Amino acid sequence: MSASDPAGSDNVYMARALQLAERGRYTTQPNPRVGCVIVRTNATGETEVVGEGWHQRAGEPHAEVYALNAAGERARGATVYVTLEPCSHFGRTPPCADALITAGVARVVAAMQDPNPQVAGSGLQKLKDAGIAVDCGVMQAQAQALNAGFIKRMQTGLPRVVSKQAMSLDGRTAMASGESQWITGADARRDVQRLRAESGAIISGVDSVLQDDSALTVRAAELGLADASLIAQRQPLRVVIDSHLRLTPSARLLREPGRTVVATLKTQGHEALIAAGAEILLLPARNGHVDLKALLQHLARREQINDVLLETGATLNSVFLQAQLIDECRIYIASVLLGSTARPLFELPLDSMAQKQALTIKQWRAIGDDFCITALPVYGAAVYKNDAQP
Repeated sequence: MSASDPAGSDNVYMARALQLAERGRYTTQPNPRVGCVIVRTNATGETEVVGEGWHQRAGEPHAEVYALNAAGERARGATVYVTLEPCSHFGRTPPCADALITAGVARVVAAMQDPNPQVAGSGLQKLKDAGIAVDCGVMQAQAQALNAGFIKRMQTGLPRVVSKQAMSLDGRTAMASGESQWITGADARRDVQRLRAESGAIISGVDSVLQDDSALTVRAAELGLADASLIAQRQPLRVVIDSHLRLTPSARLLREPGRTVVATLKTQGHEALIAAGAEILLLPARNGHVDLKALLQHLARREQINDVLLETGATLNSVFLQAQLIDECRIYIASVLLGSTARPLFELPLDSMAQKQALTIKQWRAIGDDFCITALPVYGAAVYKNDAQP
């Protein structure tokens, strides 16, 4: 690409950095997904990519470090495109802003400022103070979408919650008996595996776990990736909401790799579950049940969870929705009918059209023989209800 190209070249290289960041979609929790591209002008006046990198896993080098290592001395005088403001503090790794300064880069283009209060503009300012030209905001919306959960956790102290449900064309999720396997086809179920893989935690209610004997794990082989080794090493945290401690020690999810946390109000009778591998989380009560907001705050603060996948039945989904704690609904629709006695998608005690819950449709796509709707709940005045759940 010529150095005299019009100013769309920033978008071209940032788009490549975003592609690289996508490679860490399943593996960077609790860190954000970040990609980096380093370009410089060669002797003939052409710009060329001299280094690329992406953040792969927490505790390992950040995207900028991988790209700088690839570029070597060619980074001096180069332009760096990075999808998130370079960090300016010592965490598990040294500050990336310092590494860029030491490498002698001439310009840094960031897609967005880091929402982490430990950074929040200080990385960009450090670069400016070192005489490096800085631009911020190139393809910002795309960068924000890539790290929506991380941004929400940094700004609100809560993780992003995505509710996953599968239903028939007549809006039913299970037979009256609770039988629900399988409403959707194999392609839709593989898509759910991707949802699980990009989540830091999966929340389910005890009724759903007892009914289905759920595993709530990621089956890495179903993700369709050339190399799923990093994903296979990281299972999402499994959280069972069980106010009155009804989960049995023989539950399948207690035998699966990874951690299972049981969120409860019961202060006694934990021994058998702990012996079976469960971790017990005592939480405050709201209307006689586990306080859902307190649970999400714990997951964000103590577990550093960015993204939560809610996989449960109509009752608990409705409680989360009424509490305005769901950020996105992912609804899979199968071309079948389950009949009027089957269980509904949500159990909402609505009496009039004025009470209807509005949704904004973000995406509608075909997946094999099924469809998937991505919808955003439209909430009114802030209300927190929590009066009917496991």
